[in-house]
Amino acid sequence: MKQMLKLGLVLALYATAACVGLAFVYDGTKETIAWREQTALETALKELFPDGDSFEDISGTIVSPDGTVRFASQYAVRRGGALIGAALNSSGPSYGGPVSVLVGTGTDGKVSGVKILSISDTPGLGANASSPRYYVDAASGLTFYGQFSGKAAGDAFEPKGDVAAITAATITSRAVSLVVRTSARAAAAWLAAQGGVK
Repeated sequence: MKQMLKLGLVLALYATAACVGLAFVYDGTKETIAWREQTALETALKELFPDGDSFEDISGTIVSPDGTVRFASQYAVRRGGALIGAALNSSGPSYGGPVSVLVGTGTDGKVSGVKILSISDTPGLGANASSPRYYVDAASGLTFYGQFSGKAAGDAFEPKGDVAAITAATITSRAVSLVVRTSARAAAAWLAAQGGVK
């Protein structure tokens, strides 16, 4: 009995030391992690809107019409002070958990670009949605996420219809398409209300 108590006490001390150590590591790295996430977001915004020179945080302004798709952050994109588009960091349910997608919509009511920020679907299948080496049209070099660029917000965004689905990953294809469609339509509606959609 004494031996079990002694082992239990030693295990509790090790667990406490591990928890304290993890807390110190987290505290010491959280600023670096936040900085890297912000840098990655700014890089992605520049990819979607290379002509944009300012990205104004308008989070909370645009409301998702679909309860399954959420808008984490929102940005008004400007060039020389003029509104040229909106970018929404959106998420929705997918096969392996939530998929997070940055969707840019221009004042022409078309998707300017899509960047998949995180996806936890099956590697080699659904995870191909974010791969720059997975082509839905190898001849033209068109990636899965690249096919959304130039689509009008009012398009169907239907896998196996106007969207080429990922082979053996229909759930992922539908999930990403839903997030992009919902984001593009909400952004286009907001841009129209601002007098920005031509």
